[in-house]
Amino acid sequence: MAIKSDRWIKEKAQSQRMIEPFADRQVRAGVISYGVSSYGYDMRVADEFKVFTNVYTTVVDPKNFDPKALVEIQAAICTIPPNSFALARSVEYFRIPRQILTICVGKSTYARCGIIVNVTPFEPEWEGFVTLEISNTTPLPAKIYANEGIAQVLFFESDELCEVSYADKKGKYQAQTGITSPRL
Repeated sequence: MAIKSDRWIKEKAQSQRMIEPFADRQVRAGVISYGVSSYGYDMRVADEFKVFTNVYTTVVDPKNFDPKALVEIQAAICTIPPNSFALARSVEYFRIPRQILTICVGKSTYARCGIIVNVTPFEPEWEGFVTLEISNTTPLPAKIYANEGIAQVLFFESDELCEVSYADKKGKYQAQTGITSPRL
């Protein structure tokens, strides 16, 4: 398995519509960077957020998720309360080719502020908007800036096709269009 370069990412993004919309260079002027980088793609966070709240004193249960645990926010800046958590979605829609596995990692600009984006793979033939899991590990409120970089996606190409892709197994998060809560 080999990591793929900016040249490969640009070619696949255009020929296979792998990332839409696609920024063919890294944008940095006054924003947290996004776009293609040397060996990855820095995706942006959209202006849609779901922030965990304790207003209804619900219990977080991944097998029986209560939507009352979240407050929906649409804004250019989302403030995550201290020691709290939010879900968001990517601006970009991804279509992962069958021979590719990606790993999504948080950007260091946020990590240096105690804001952690969950590390997650995008499996072969998964597609959709990414539901991002963002933790504020600090005792202070933390700002997340919509339409700016939030995480980097690294692309790994296998020398052989997988036997069963995410699409083959009809994965529960296939073609998600918005922020998707846990599913069983």
